[in-house]
Amino acid sequence: MKKILIVATIPDTLRGFILPFVRYFRDQGWTVDGMACGISECTDCIREFNRTWDVEWSRNPLDPGNFLKTPRVIQEVVLQEQYNLVHVHTPVAAFVTRYALRYLRKQIGTSVIYTAHGFHFHPYGNPVKNAVFLTLEKIAGNWNDYLVVINRHDEQVARDHRLNVPERVWYMPGIGVDINYYSPTGIYAQEIEKVRQEMDISANTSLFLSVAEFNPGKRHRDIIQALAKLHREDVCVAFAGDGDLMESMRNLACELGVEEQVRFLGFRKDITTLIRASVATILASEREGLPRSVMESLCLEVPVIGADIRGTRDLVTQDCGLLFPVGDVQALTDCMAWILDHPQQARVMGKMGRDRMNAFDLSHVIQRHEELYTKALSSSSVKLSVE
Repeated sequence: MKKILIVATIPDTLRGFILPFVRYFRDQGWTVDGMACGISECTDCIREFNRTWDVEWSRNPLDPGNFLKTPRVIQEVVLQEQYNLVHVHTPVAAFVTRYALRYLRKQIGTSVIYTAHGFHFHPYGNPVKNAVFLTLEKIAGNWNDYLVVINRHDEQVARDHRLNVPERVWYMPGIGVDINYYSPTGIYAQEIEKVRQEMDISANTSLFLSVAEFNPGKRHRDIIQALAKLHREDVCVAFAGDGDLMESMRNLACELGVEEQVRFLGFRKDITTLIRASVATILASEREGLPRSVMESLCLEVPVIGADIRGTRDLVTQDCGLLFPVGDVQALTDCMAWILDHPQQARVMGKMGRDRMNAFDLSHVIQRHEELYTKALSSSSVKLSVE
């Protein structure tokens, strides 16, 4: 029986993105186990995985505490279970797991796969931090068998910096979006009207939506400033997400005199309805891997206004949205004005966006993973027989 261990820093990553893969490979007869900090408290993970393993680590990739006890725990689990594959996601889990298995994987013939959900070094990052994270990736690249990247920029970077041998750098179109689930036909007008009433938005008010955690890299500030520069009273911006910067963004909206046009929604489970209630979604981030919110918006036939960064530019072409330079508030304002002034063309953009998402469909991405796993299993067999 084929056995795989899927590792992430926190269970939310597994629950939010990985469980469809777990179900598929278990249906194919695989044993699929999961590992994360706090996974024993994740009901969905316990139900979907064959077995779950708790580990302790900090979300800070530079915390030395990550290397005290956790590597030994990982080694003991992998040695006990004799996994054919270990697939790691997210920076902390990826670095610590690869460090723990850097020698053991060769001894027992386990292939280690690392999916980079957007490298921590990027064109808009702090140069010192970029240098640190690039160095760490170069070091850890010697400890995995395959490197998976989810946007074309990271693919080129991985090859340029030789983070793995070229034939073991695999491009995947993200981790998939279920275009059947994210379908505009599944959301009814009554649901849209209900959320607009909840937000106290009148029928003649155009809604822009941004789905992102409140942290500096998501650049909510740019969106609020653009709204203020727009000088249109019949426009509202809603932010779905939590984070430490939410209160300061409330204060900024007040300072700029647009507090009546901004809604801070916090964590929401009705994102699909909120997207369909919008004329466009906005993602002003300076760093992404392959943004899920953009994929969901395009699947739901709602155009996207996005900062022109890696990942986002993979998804948003001129026929399904608008791109603007990171931090360029005037350009963002102009994009919002264009959507408002060209409603019919914006709707056509949305429909084109759904067609574009066919290449990123979950079923296609699962098939690509199956191809990768087959390749990795073959490589591990050769590696073991040679040794």
